Amino acid sequence: MTERPAPASVVPAVARRDFVLLAGATAVGFLSLGATPDRMRIVGSLTALPLDDELTRRSLTEAATTRLGGLIAGLRQRGWVEGVNYHFELRSTFGGPDKLTAAVQELIDLRPDVILTGSTVETAAVLAATRSVPIVFATSNDPVGNGFVQSLAHPGGNVTGFTSSTPEMGGKWLQLIKEAVPDIARVGVLYNPATTPRAGRYYLDSLEQEAAASGVEVVLAPIGEATEIEGAISRFSEPPKAAMISLVDSFLVVNRQAIIAATAKYRIPMIYPFHYFIEAGGLMSYGPTLEVRSADYVDLILRGTKAGDLPVQSPRKYELLINRTVAKALGLTIPLTLLARADEIRE
Repeated sequence: MTERPAPASVVPAVARRDFVLLAGATAVGFLSLGATPDRMRIVGSLTALPLDDELTRRSLTEAATTRLGGLIAGLRQRGWVEGVNYHFELRSTFGGPDKLTAAVQELIDLRPDVILTGSTVETAAVLAATRSVPIVFATSNDPVGNGFVQSLAHPGGNVTGFTSSTPEMGGKWLQLIKEAVPDIARVGVLYNPATTPRAGRYYLDSLEQEAAASGVEVVLAPIGEATEIEGAISRFSEPPKAAMISLVDSFLVVNRQAIIAATAKYRIPMIYPFHYFIEAGGLMSYGPTLEVRSADYVDLILRGTKAGDLPVQSPRKYELLINRTVAKALGLTIPLTLLARADEIRE
């Protein structure tokens, strides 16, 4: 690029009124916990969401229940206080490839001590730019297959982190949506090949195997632009009866409102991989329970541990969420056997 875009807005990790209260109380405390005051550390983070997205705002204010908020709270518990002994720098990659490249370069120019990424695309972009800055991916579905790490147990290099699902999830999503809608003849699979693991194949193999065993036709619905969402979903409103599956895909998370609106308009049952979609009005989701564990690794790296020496960790629990109000709006009666297995039923 010939012209450098203006720096993205920096969102403070701790509200300044909180900082005033925290600074005095913790300036001595962080020393006792082992954090060293020799210099100000820099923790960088990338998000695929716009900085004004509801999920981004919540991530910075609801410490107990969000990934970024949990990171800040976890670091504070370990003696790292934003503005006292480290700075938190958040950049949004929303806006296409050029914005992603610019956001990554902005963080690297700050010479961060560690960068936390939130998607496979972001991790790949940071790794393409640096092999020395430590990277912790908060979520990645295929870190070995993507070449991020040598193995889960021994990552090597400058990256480690947390996986969020396995290839078998494709078959599991089909089992669950078919249990919710037993008479479907086909299932549409919504995804963006550019932003989902292995262009979708990571999940499609197990999904297609399950479909063959259950007599359901798989119809792929790849999209690349937000303007394609409604058309891709409307295809499944005509006979034969269909349901849909949303793959793990940061593009779909960013455009979750448009997806939910289209499924409501065309009365299409869809299962999603994240609870974000249920909160936006989706029918059901099945995916890993959100566990904010990145503070453990960021803390260790700030204290000198090499990222490549920390094993990649996998989810410890998965959860099924069902919105019964949405089911009623779609004319569905969710079987009691499925409701009984749900971790949460929303009305």
